[in-house]
This record gives sequence, C-alpha cells and structure tokens, in this order.
Amino acid sequence: MHPSRRRRRARRLWTAVVAALALPLTMLGTGTTPAQAAALQCSVDYKANDWGSGFTADLTLTNRGTDAISGWTLTYAYSGNQKLSNGWNGTWSQSGQSITVQNASYNGTIAAGAAASTGGQFSYSGTNTAPTNFAVNGTSCVGAHQPPVTVLTSPAAGAVYTQGTAVPLAATAAAADSATISKVEFYDDTTLLGTDTSAPFTFSATGLTAGSHSLVAKAYDSLGASASSTPVGITVASGPTVVASPTQLGVQQGRTGTYAVKLSTQPTANVTVTTARASGNSGLSVTGGATLTFTPANWSTAQTVTITADASGTGSASFESSATGHAKAAVTVTELAASKAYDARFLDLYGKITNPANGYFSPEGVPYHSVETLIVEAPDQGHETTSEAYSYLLWLQAMYGKVTGDWSKFNGAWALMEKYMIPTHADQPTNSFYNASKPATYAPELDTPNEYPAKLDTGVSVGSDPIAGELKSAYGTDDVYGMHWLQDVDNVYGYGDTPGGGCEAGPTAEGPSYINTFQRGAQESVWETVPQPTCDAFKYGGTNGYLDLFTGDSSYARQWKYTDAPDADARAVQAAYWADVWAKAQGKGGDVSATVGKAAKMGDYLRYAMYDKYFKKIGNCVGPSTCPAGTGKDASSYLLSWYYAWGGATDTSAGWAWRIGSSHVHGGYQNPLAAYALSSYADLKPKSTTGAADWGTSLTRQLEFYRWLQSNEGAIAGGATNSWAGRYATPPAGTSTFYGMYYDQQPVYHDPPSNQWFGFQAWSMERVAEYYQQTGNASAKAVLDKWVDWALSKTTINPDGTYRIPSTLQWSGQPDTWNASSPGANSGLHVTVADYTDDVGVAAAYAKTLTYYAAKSGDAEAKTTAKALLDGMWANYQDGLGVAAPETRADYNRFDDSVYVPSGWSGKMPNGDVINSSSTFASLRSFYKNDPAWSKIEAYLAGGAAPSFTYHRFWAQADIAMSMGSYAELLE
Repeated sequence: MHPSRRRRRARRLWTAVVAALALPLTMLGTGTTPAQAAALQCSVDYKANDWGSGFTADLTLTNRGTDAISGWTLTYAYSGNQKLSNGWNGTWSQSGQSITVQNASYNGTIAAGAAASTGGQFSYSGTNTAPTNFAVNGTSCVGAHQPPVTVLTSPAAGAVYTQGTAVPLAATAAAADSATISKVEFYDDTTLLGTDTSAPFTFSATGLTAGSHSLVAKAYDSLGASASSTPVGITVASGPTVVASPTQLGVQQGRTGTYAVKLSTQPTANVTVTTARASGNSGLSVTGGATLTFTPANWSTAQTVTITADASGTGSASFESSATGHAKAAVTVTELAASKAYDARFLDLYGKITNPANGYFSPEGVPYHSVETLIVEAPDQGHETTSEAYSYLLWLQAMYGKVTGDWSKFNGAWALMEKYMIPTHADQPTNSFYNASKPATYAPELDTPNEYPAKLDTGVSVGSDPIAGELKSAYGTDDVYGMHWLQDVDNVYGYGDTPGGGCEAGPTAEGPSYINTFQRGAQESVWETVPQPTCDAFKYGGTNGYLDLFTGDSSYARQWKYTDAPDADARAVQAAYWADVWAKAQGKGGDVSATVGKAAKMGDYLRYAMYDKYFKKIGNCVGPSTCPAGTGKDASSYLLSWYYAWGGATDTSAGWAWRIGSSHVHGGYQNPLAAYALSSYADLKPKSTTGAADWGTSLTRQLEFYRWLQSNEGAIAGGATNSWAGRYATPPAGTSTFYGMYYDQQPVYHDPPSNQWFGFQAWSMERVAEYYQQTGNASAKAVLDKWVDWALSKTTINPDGTYRIPSTLQWSGQPDTWNASSPGANSGLHVTVADYTDDVGVAAAYAKTLTYYAAKSGDAEAKTTAKALLDGMWANYQDGLGVAAPETRADYNRFDDSVYVPSGWSGKMPNGDVINSSSTFASLRSFYKNDPAWSKIEAYLAGGAAPSFTYHRFWAQADIAMSMGSYAELLE
C-alpha cells in the first residue's frame, strides 16, 4: 500500500473521527464440520537494485487464492555467492545459497488478492542471476507474468510543432515470458489517437489543437498484459516558432551553460536565428551561437547557444532567440554563486515542473494533483487538485523568487489561487444571513457509512462564534477567505460547479469545478465515497441531489458548502512568510507586500480551525446535551484541527448560512512557523482585533502539543479530540488528555489509520525545524533533538545512493495526561516502523527537516544525511518529467469496492452513471475505463500482479525542488 494513500485527508462537512472498535472473535459452535481451506496459491515478484558489488532485493508476495494466508515463510535460492547483509519487513536468514524469510508481526496475514512486501540487502562478486523459483509455506509460487516494457521514442519531450503539421509518434515495446506484442495504442492524455498492430509501431497524429499535449504509448501482449509509457509532453504552436530547451537555466559564476535552439516546422529557405539578452542581469552574456542558420534540411537539428556568467554577478536575465516570420523563444538564465550547485538543481527541476508540455498544469495554469490521470489517494483522479497543491505552488514560486529575484510568479500564483480556489461572493452568496449566536445545527458523526444519513438535532445546544463580527469589521465582508480543499480541474465528473457562481453548469462547462467527497464518518475510505458538487442544485444525484445521503432532515434546500483544509492554508501563510523574508533580503519587499497582506487575511480566517465543531467548550466535553456550549474563546483549542467548513442556501431570499469548526486535532497538521508569523512578524499580523493574540497562544499550544504527543522513541503520535466518536461520546476509562481533550491514536479517519504515514512526521517536523532555525526556540529544539535522533536511526543510505526511510508506523500505549508545569516522560507511548520506502516526496520533506535543523544546531549527521538523500534521489530517480520512483499499488484491488447507498435510493452522476445500492467505486467513475492505464487495473482485478506506477505528484516535485533550494541556502 503506497504511503500517499495513507496520507489522503478526509475533508468532511458533517463527519470526522469516531472511536476504534474492538471486535470480539465469534467462535463456531461445536459439532460443526470444519470447512476445508482452499489450496494456497501465490506469486512472487522479485526486483533487484544492483550497484556491482551489492544489491537490494525487493519481493512482493501476492495471495492468488480465495482464502487469507495467515502466517507465511518465503523460501528461494541464489545460484551465486550472494551473501545476506540485512533484511526488512520480515525475519531473514541464509543457509548456503538458500534464503528464508518469515513474516513480521504486522504483515503475517495476507488477504485474498492482497500482497505483502519484504526486502533484503546483499553483497556479491561475479554474476548476480535473479532467482526464479519461490515457495510460500512449502507451496511453489508462480512467477507473475511481467507486463511489456513500452517506451515512446518520438516525439522528444518538450518538442514544439506547428499546428497543422503531423506529429510523428513512435514506440518500442518488448514482451516478457515468451509473449509477443499484439498492438500499441497512442494517446493524447486519455484520448485515443490511433493504433498500430505491427512493429515498428508508429502513428502520424494530425489535427492536434494549439497548446500543450501529454502523449502516451500503450502496448498489449499476447497474454493479455499491457503497460503504458512515461508521458511525453509536447507543445503545438499556432504558427512557426523558434524552439528553445530548456527554458530555465542556472549558471554558476565564472562558468558557462547552454541551451538548444531549433525550428518548429520546415522552412522553404534558410532561416537566421539571433539570440541576445533582452533584459536583466548584465553579468550574463551570449558567448556562442548568437547567430545560427537553419536550412530546409537541418531545421529540426538542435544547435547550441552558450551563456557565460561573469565572476561576481547574481540574478536572472531573459534571453530571446528570434527569427523573421517565427514566434520567438525566451529562456530565463539565472547567475548563481559559484558554490550553488543545489540552486542549479532547483532551477533544473523547476524548469521541468513549469514546462507546459510536461503536463503538471491545466490550460488555466492550475496545478494538477499529478501528471498521471489514474491515481487514487485523497483526490480520486490525478487531474483533480487540492488546496495542498496550490499551497505548494505558492511555496515553489516563493523559492523561485529567492533564487532569481523575480517575484511576479509568486504574486501570480496567489492570484491564480484566489481566482480558482477561494470561493467568490457569487459562490457563497448568503453569508449575510449567518447568525453567529447559533452557527450550525448539530448532527452526530456515525461509525460507518451504512449508518448514514445522520439526523439533524435542533435540540442540542451549540456555542457562539466569537470571531465572525471582528472578521467582518476588519475586512468589510461576510464572506469567508479560505480555500476549498478539492477541485475537479478538467470537469471530469461533469458538475461544472465553476468558481465564480456557476452552480452545476454541467458536463459541457470548461475549467475547474469545485467538488467534495468524504462525508460519512471515520471509516469511509476514499474507495467508499460518492463524489458530489459543492453547490447542490438537485440537478444531479437523486430527488434531493446528494444531501440525503449524508444528513437526515424533513426537507432539503438547494445549497452551497465548502470545506477548508487548514494545513494547506497554513502552508500558504508559510510560503508568504518566506517570500517576504527573501524579498526583503533582496531589497524587494515592496514587490510582495500586497500578496503578503492577503496571506495575513487568510490566516485571520484560519482561526475557525481552532474551534470545536459546534463551538462547545474545550475540555471534558461528554454528551451532546450535557457538554456546555462555548461563550467565546473557551471553544477554541488554539490548535489546527482537521477542517473548518461553511455553507448556506443558494436562494438569496432563503435567509440562512452556517459555519463549523472541527473537534479533532492531528499532530501532522500543526504549523508553528505560520503561528509565529501570524503572531509576531509585523507584515503578517492579521487586521482583526484578536487575531495576532490568538496565534500567539496557538504557537505556545502547538509546541506543547508536540511535546505531549512525542513517543518514548521520538516520533509524534496521533492527536486529540474534543468530541469522542464525533458525537461527544464517553471515551474509554483512563484515556489521557491534553487540556481536557482526549488522546486519539488515529484522529479523523481509520481506513487506513491516519497517523501511520511517515510523511506526516516529515511534513510537521519540517515546520518545527523552520521555526527553530528562524528563532532558536528551545521548546522546538527539544522536540527536534529527540525526533531527529529517532528518524536518523531508522534511515539507511545504500552504497549506490539509494535509501530507505520509514513508511508505515505502528503505535502502542498513550501519552501521559498533560501537565504544563511538569510534562510527563511518555514512557508508555511507543512507535515501531512497520516497513520502509524510497518515496521521493517524503524523502525531500525529511531532507528539508534535517537541513533546517542542522543549519541551526550544527548537527553533522543531520547535514550529512540530508545531503545523501538529496544526492541519492537526484542520481537514481530522475526522468524526463522530474524525480520519481516506481511504486506498487496493492490497494488498487479496491476499485471494485462497494459504495454504500441506502436501499431504494437511486440517482445519476452527470455522465449518467447510476447511483444505487449496487454501486461500486468504479461504477461511479466509468471515465476510468477510457484511461490508458485502466487495463493494468483490469488485469489486477482478474488475479494478476499488483500494478506498478511511477507517479509525478505536483506536491512531491515541488518539495524536491525546494529541498534543493533550502540546502543551497543554508548548508551549501
């Protein structure tokens, strides 16, 4: 199971965390005849990463039978002198050439159709032949049939063609296991362009529209397996153009750099291309290729332009390559200090991310969750996006400003986010009817989706909202200034709920569309959701749109509703802080001051995430009717909870609106750097009367929260809730508390447990490390000292630069009840690492944590490990689109998961997909059957091997680029 799936966050209007249930085993009555177990069936996938004198072996054991495997021993043998060094995710041993692996305590049970992974490290000399015979519990396992290897060889990544010119597509494909290639399909994103059934596999694509295109080749073999190539991005121009690649270049002082120039289409006569600096840093100059001649014969053969940097300058310059009758090409070249090799890496990866042809952005410039479309995590399709992605775009562009001095892109990213991800007044038209003395009507959160809809209960008292009035006074509006969390960028679902007031405009609408998913309790996995519009006008779904799937009421009104992801808004503030600090250091603070002011406003509204869901008092809050309503700031935990949400009637004469916070607080969501900026940094102090003071209290409270949640080993445990089970239930006796809030090992969602992903550790501790680096705060240092020691002890750097970092964490015990004057030692709270990963995005966040920590503390091992992680991913995992590692997605067997819909309830999605009690994840998303990667899912569901994908997630690529820039700034 890939960690990013564990990471997905459940943004819910009515639902949040519920108590974990201990289910007793039911004994069979005596006298019955025991059922015969089905014969064990299995397959083993073996992959080796070899560096000549040693290698790591990764093995995936898949249960092909109909019964679960309860406890397993895997055996196989080598034919050479391979010698075991160590192993993970199991107990490894060696006798001669024979290897035995026994399951670990946490992966001994493999459900039918599921898989377990294990791995080991070996040394050897001579040849290293892969084993071919495997057995599990003495039963021979078949080797899984490997899908074909498919490579799109033409066009080249980044190529530019003139509209009307045929684009030559070509692919190579090789089949495994004596199979043959039966056909190759060529796609433009998910649109089939053409098919070739014999080698060489080619297709001439005509009629491509002007703009960016992501091209894919997909090969099928004679045994029914298929696989897609890595996407190749190209651009189709409306007329002849000069083509330059790359468009971003870093050159260190005293050195030279080059970029390539060619033409997009064949000319009828010679064409002269001249290159010169158009603006910017005069320390950069053209020293080669200033004048280049292209003929009708060599027009597509790239020629080189050389840029030389002087010995002392810094900053960027724009170079333009021009030719008569052609659109010019522009390249931004940045002169870097002689020592800044990692800044050069930042610009290299930044250029790949921002190259429109590489597929990270929509035509509007909105960052997709991933380049690839078939991916299920928090978003359930790759060309959706999240407020998380927007916040990473802001942070990426802030660092671009630091490296180049160009702040227009940071300001532009905020404007883009404000246009598409912050609801306008037309999107939230009835806030003026909001009654701060009764913010919302109570509805309980229930344990499982099949218990929904949850009945609204007007008899439960709710507290008052103490900040609505001061926010309106400060900003002159009733509207909320926060990002909604989820967006269908290409309107794949077809709601067309377009930013700016287009409520359910439909499948023909263009551009980003607000949507929502999670709504039904902590056990509702992404695989069990019913996607719905944020503006429900009853045009789709059932009689009441989608509302009666979630809440039970006597009648339903057409309405709008949005859910904010507090960690994303806080990250946007964090990005604005760094933009302001870096711009001021360049003497350009005025360039970003207006945008930084908007970030302060966002931080002011973000305080809604500090409040109990129904504004009840914080602490010992048991019983919906007996837990007292808050009367002001006593309803604030001063911590960042899982969400806040707001909504109201679409009918402007209907006269109602509501707002809620969340009662559930996750350690991974806290952001002390943002709290510090909003409370103590002048340019980011909010306008409201109590905003800065609230964030000052929050800063102290967050640092206490980390200390309370820190396990005996050093990792940060789950979190706390003010509403046990999401309905103010009575927690188990002896549950420890933090200011009266109850400890919860897995706040908010349980499928999978919310705090098992190591990425939450890296994300959250990185913010602590930034705060520590900026202020030297002793409390932050104390938490980091212990956390870094633990994390480093669980990190392996291999001889070839590859690495293993924690992936899945498991927890036991609980923290001591918090005593601010005498914090406990938490000797009973423990963490173990269940398995390890080479995930590049998490490794980048972890490296940034170590970088900021080492810069302030001087810790040599932290500095060395940060560098090793950055160098390792750069050397081993680069490709044409960025930095990415393959990952096996065993969880994709859940495409067939049932989605609970009450018996008798029926409706339709915008594309006509039926919603009823027989619905599954895939049946509600029939668009997936047209995805180039769908056949990999079909093969897996039919009993094939768990599919492997190499994903280019936007947040991960941005984090990798920024980790390079952070290392350059602080340690290079």
